[in-house]
Amino acid sequence: MGELKTVPQSKQSQQHLYAPGHSGCPGCGPSNALIQVCDTLGKDIIVVNATGCMEITSSQYPQTAWRVPYIHSLFENAPAVASGIARALKAQGNDHTKVVVIAGDGSTYDIGFGALSGMLERQENVLYVCYDNQLYANTGVQKSGATPYGAATTTTSVGSVHRGKETERKPIAEIIAAHGVKYVASASIAYYADLQMKLNKARAVQGPSFVVIDAPCCLGAGFDGGITYKVAKLNVATRLWFLYEIENGKYKLNFNPANPKPVKEYLELQKRFKHLDAQQIEHIQKWADNEYNELLVKSGQAPGQKPPVAPP
Repeated sequence: MGELKTVPQSKQSQQHLYAPGHSGCPGCGPSNALIQVCDTLGKDIIVVNATGCMEITSSQYPQTAWRVPYIHSLFENAPAVASGIARALKAQGNDHTKVVVIAGDGSTYDIGFGALSGMLERQENVLYVCYDNQLYANTGVQKSGATPYGAATTTTSVGSVHRGKETERKPIAEIIAAHGVKYVASASIAYYADLQMKLNKARAVQGPSFVVIDAPCCLGAGFDGGITYKVAKLNVATRLWFLYEIENGKYKLNFNPANPKPVKEYLELQKRFKHLDAQQIEHIQKWADNEYNELLVKSGQAPGQKPPVAPP
């Protein structure tokens, strides 16, 4: 097999370690996440990328968008592959190169969760990054464990009986933290400085660390790619997604929207929620409010307390 080649790019684009020229959708949230992750972590990393949209759109032979060492793994075994690489680096005396798993919510929440749990239990020195677009975009827009209540997908149909997904999304950050992981964080592509801070913290951990990033999928969710960042910001502003950390078991809310927007503003932008009736929207609003109140309690903040300063 010949050597993988990168598509020639301008000098400005060459500054990014995840290069332009990949085949992601215009406005692709996960592609933006990868740019931010790679540029923040720098060249001294080895990326293990689980099967998914970001593998398909970034590594079509003989071209690649990756300007860092990269290996594609299966849906179900990225944490196991990363564990082997981390052990090999340790055997070589390399204590500076960071092994980074990059995987979507399908691999993280569902198909590869067993391998992920094992990696965490073994305390492997791996940073795991999940770009969460809340569905299986690459295989046909099926529901995943990250798909929110009410969303229409190809496996949560809308009809006279069923009205989209009928269960809530998995609390993946809390599940990871329950493994005794020292650093777990929830971030968003719309808040880059906050994401940078969390990635740098996660990289410094000796042992496993975990960052989940809200990265909306314009194709799967049904909105124009030009408003991807608007959708991501509204997910936080409506308190359907939180920016927080769990460090050594302690919760910290990084951004508490002082004047939260109603969930309807976020939902109405996306085709997957167009079928929702008033009762379902009310259910989602109550869920968001309850999640917010629970997070306040976990982070030691009383309702009405002055919120943390918003990330830039």
